[in-house]
Amino acid sequence: MRSILIVMMGGGLLLAQEHAGFSPGQDVEAGAQLFYADCSNCHGADGATVPGVDLGRNKFKTASTDEDLIRIIIKGVPGTGMPPSNLSRELASNIVAYLRSLVVPTVFNNGDAKRGHDLFTSKGCTNCHRVLGTGSRTGPDLTEIGSMRKPKELEQSILDPDAEVTPNNRTFKAVTRDGATITGRVINRDSFSFQVIDSKERLLILEKSDLKEFSFSDKSAMPSYDGKLQPAEVADLVTYLMSLKRMDSK
Repeated sequence: MRSILIVMMGGGLLLAQEHAGFSPGQDVEAGAQLFYADCSNCHGADGATVPGVDLGRNKFKTASTDEDLIRIIIKGVPGTGMPPSNLSRELASNIVAYLRSLVVPTVFNNGDAKRGHDLFTSKGCTNCHRVLGTGSRTGPDLTEIGSMRKPKELEQSILDPDAEVTPNNRTFKAVTRDGATITGRVINRDSFSFQVIDSKERLLILEKSDLKEFSFSDKSAMPSYDGKLQPAEVADLVTYLMSLKRMDSK
């Protein structure tokens, strides 16, 4: 009886096993390796690339039981992009065991979503972030963050935001040809222009030809709360953020 946590490191897999429930004979580790070798090209490393399917949350279009999943892995789904495979039933069963191990918990370290919501408000998070139409647009909208980020990733973004700054969340700074300085977050770009939400929440379209210089910071605009929040408060805040999900993923 075991489950598995997978972290990509240098092209390999770091596999940490812990207690959970799977049928005897199912090999979660082997299933994980098969998934990354045979399935992740289409489904993505987190299993959420195919529209309407989120393998990391055990959300499937036509399957509800393990037998359904095994059948789909072996025979594919006619008329769709899911092809049949030459895997044995045993190997397909291992992939299913791995998929079942990916279910994201609803609570992080015994956190409380209600307390987390209160912290989110009292600590001024809405000064940068927007949730369900309330709050600032200067930072990323967090309305569906629980569908996009895993608990440990959310914890890291609170305690060590500089550890991983996604391209869409980097701070943008530009100086126009007439000397005006603009800072903000790029929400769209093409070969000729940037669409920017600036520090005053204005949506600006900046033509590259009008800019004297521009750059992206490799540091996060998010302040670190390491040492500013107690571990229980971090757990509450992460649990609240985990509850913010797409309506179709609840």
